[in-house]
Amino acid sequence: MSLIQSLRPGGKHGLSSQETRDPIGYAVAALGLLARSDLLDRLGVRKQTERGVFTATRGGFRTLTAASRTFARSGQRGKPGVRVPSARTSGLFDLTPTEDEQMLVDVVTELATDVLRPAAAAADAACAAPAEVLAATAEVGLPTLGIPEALGGISEERSAMAGTLVAEALARGDMGLSVAALAPGSVATAIGLWGTDEQQQTYLPAFTGSDVPAAALALNEPRVLFDVLEPATTAVRDGAGFVLDGVKSVVARGADAELFVVGAALEGRPVLFLVESGTPGLEVEGDPAMGLRAAGLTRLTLTGVRVPVDAVLGATDGTTYAECVRLSRLAWCALAVGTGQAVLDYVTPYVKEREAFGEPVAHRQSVAFMVANIAIELQAMRLLTWKAASRAAAGKDFSREVALARTLCAEKAMQIGLDGVQLLGGHGFVKEHPVERWYRDLRAVAVMEGTVLV
Repeated sequence: MSLIQSLRPGGKHGLSSQETRDPIGYAVAALGLLARSDLLDRLGVRKQTERGVFTATRGGFRTLTAASRTFARSGQRGKPGVRVPSARTSGLFDLTPTEDEQMLVDVVTELATDVLRPAAAAADAACAAPAEVLAATAEVGLPTLGIPEALGGISEERSAMAGTLVAEALARGDMGLSVAALAPGSVATAIGLWGTDEQQQTYLPAFTGSDVPAAALALNEPRVLFDVLEPATTAVRDGAGFVLDGVKSVVARGADAELFVVGAALEGRPVLFLVESGTPGLEVEGDPAMGLRAAGLTRLTLTGVRVPVDAVLGATDGTTYAECVRLSRLAWCALAVGTGQAVLDYVTPYVKEREAFGEPVAHRQSVAFMVANIAIELQAMRLLTWKAASRAAAGKDFSREVALARTLCAEKAMQIGLDGVQLLGGHGFVKEHPVERWYRDLRAVAVMEGTVLV
């Protein structure tokens, strides 16, 4: 194998096989090969070389920020945007999906089974979602789920319930790929919910077209005791706009994103801002995590980022930001339910077929009880999540319901992942089986804020 061939992208060490290397990329890769050589120990320069690899990798990646497309300004400044009405309700807590919701869930379930699940392992290793997978999710209309019908979307009423069902069904294929697929639609939904006429007319046509832009919510921050409702990222009024400074972490698909919804503190209140990726002062670097690797997680650094006054999304009193957080937590609960269901569906036949001491391990009471507990906790998670989603769709206060759902899902999702690994024994620890990946992904539910919403 030639030197150049050994340096080409191949999905290892966080580099997707779909990416290409520029000269600095080849230089960093060459340094990486050198760092693994015994020659450094013989020459006594290993420490200096490893420091050079770290510096070059970090600095080189930060220069590769995505250039945003030019969003054509349209609409009337200051005019309220289109708002979809709340979902009709009979006053009863009915768990039966509507005919349209069930049809959508069936399509997404087939997509998760036939497209996401087979691609999940490779996407996890490459730290990137395959283009064909993202294209398939766009073809079924996921980015337009929360966009009002009057603006080219498919939403005739509040879509929180439909979005929850879709996120759950999609996560049964893979949570990381689900986050990558849902992130653009989350931004579109946010603009549909809170955007002005100008914001909707400017940005939403791109999400309803054939070339859907990558986009994501950026609320998380890399600091100890992070409170999503008190962001350290700041927004300061400056002339006819604002200046943003701060760091956001675990932002999905940040390397190729063209639009971000960034949370920042404005005069002591948390506020959402629309930031295009081509804005000066915006830097993106890789931020791979324990799980959700297929989502292409990145860190977003804002240094003196200037945005116009009409970049504010929704109200500036903190209410829009708080609702965004609640809808985001609802989405993560749905993802936890879907991934937990995948664990249950996988371990149930496994323990029935796996034999020890001449009989299936499912005959052991401790094993049977563990599987039963997964099913019990999973159903409780689903019921709380659906109840919160139904109240959100109806335009009712759902803060209590989503808090209960988030608390239960954060705790029980990790336990379901742990029990899934335990039930597979040694097989639960190897990548031949997907349960170890689901375990890593489920741990994200307790710490993720933003990125996706319903």
